[in-house]
Amino acid sequence: MNTKTEHEERRRQIAEALLRIADTQGLQSASMRAVATEAGVSLRLVQYYFHTKEGLLLDALARLGTQLQERMARWITAAGHPPTPRALVTAVLSCILPTDAESRRIARTYTAYYTLVLNDPELLAKHGTGQADLLEGFLAKQLLAARESGAIAATRDPAITAAGLAAMVNGLGQSVLGGQRTGEQALSVLTHHLDELFGPAA
Repeated sequence: MNTKTEHEERRRQIAEALLRIADTQGLQSASMRAVATEAGVSLRLVQYYFHTKEGLLLDALARLGTQLQERMARWITAAGHPPTPRALVTAVLSCILPTDAESRRIARTYTAYYTLVLNDPELLAKHGTGQADLLEGFLAKQLLAARESGAIAATRDPAITAAGLAAMVNGLGQSVLGGQRTGEQALSVLTHHLDELFGPAA
């Protein structure tokens, strides 16, 4: 293993330790010392690879985003080739819902980050809406294509509809994490709204 590869592996090891703490305990418990203990390394090593806690938090957040994007890519691949706008919208929104161990972990960890940035105006301004904006932009693009092909009503505003779908899925996800409904029930609610938007799936 060369030095560059070893450096990245250490960073990954430490960042993933922080993500595990965020998932199971919340980021209020993710001190540099706690991360070092979780990663099985010294505090000095954590401080060597990440000079500040904010740097560690942001590195781990980027890795979490990559994990979500990889999950989305798998679900999009499974949606057919080429996937229709409805299939893409369904795949992306469904994969976000906490219906299995991976998606529950991702959802809990994002919630921990969101809770953190809500209490830090500077972090909120810089990092509070990045993933949400990407999701809404992707959905709006698919909905525009669906409107142009006649798959949804010509009166539908793609951006507003995308924002509504994203907000609904976020709310459904929180209701699953909070025990109000199961992942399967949340998926049924999403399917109902997509059927209203696109018509029942064939």
